[in-house]
Amino acid sequence: MKILVTGSDGQLGNALRQELAGRHVTPLGDADIDITSLEQTRELTRRHAPDIVINAAAYTDVDGAEADPESAYRVNAGGSRNLALATAELSIPLLHVSTDYVFDGRAVRPYHEYDRPAPRSVYGASKLAGEEAVRSLNPRHYIVRTAWLYHLRGRNFLRTMISLSSRAEVRVVHDQVGSPTFAPHLARAIGALLSTGAYGTYHFAGFGSASWFELTTALYRALDIRTPVVPVTTEEFPRPAERPRYSVLTTIQDPRILLPPWEEGLEQFARAVRDEAAPGA
Repeated sequence: MKILVTGSDGQLGNALRQELAGRHVTPLGDADIDITSLEQTRELTRRHAPDIVINAAAYTDVDGAEADPESAYRVNAGGSRNLALATAELSIPLLHVSTDYVFDGRAVRPYHEYDRPAPRSVYGASKLAGEEAVRSLNPRHYIVRTAWLYHLRGRNFLRTMISLSSRAEVRVVHDQVGSPTFAPHLARAIGALLSTGAYGTYHFAGFGSASWFELTTALYRALDIRTPVVPVTTEEFPRPAERPRYSVLTTIQDPRILLPPWEEGLEQFARAVRDEAAPGA
């Protein structure tokens, strides 16, 4: 199977390159393809002639999207539309990665694939628009929603918490709950989905749930960081973009592909951080 991956220099893109290393993978980073250009997207899709395209490219600055919605929509909606058009014209399946931020966070149980999206931020709305473009333009699609993604490489919440650990204390929101997801676990699940031909929408996220406060506390414990973690409310830590208060994801789809518990992903991440910091690493 020939696989073309857009956004290959991001967290998930890096994890996919490692997970799919035994297959014929063409990684395209931001310098290799501009998915906001339909002409370029069509040309590169024709040139590489893959059996499937994985779109891991995205505008992910959640707060930045509030100030610059055009950029968010240009990539997350327009870029997804271009990939859907280019792949549909060649009868190539498209796997598109989306987010838990398409939900409003008012649920009292985990969101499954048939719950109605209602984004409360520009970022979430732009990602939902991308989903809708993929669904309407390429019938051979997989849409994979994930949440709270992190990896050893790249910018993410856990890396930020490690960088802040030299402070006297770290204040972290405790009333936002989601599904922390280790990028290599997500990449493995995507690899398993590719050959099923079971097109549709899937939720792939770390099993279970945690608040940002609980996640930080577990991270510091795993890394033996003694910095106090102080729980604060969302109102005490205002941000430009509204976050879902509860965006835990679950799946009711068949085939049911489950990711490991989020604690396992965190332990693997912490082990990699310790190894990275070891002398001679």
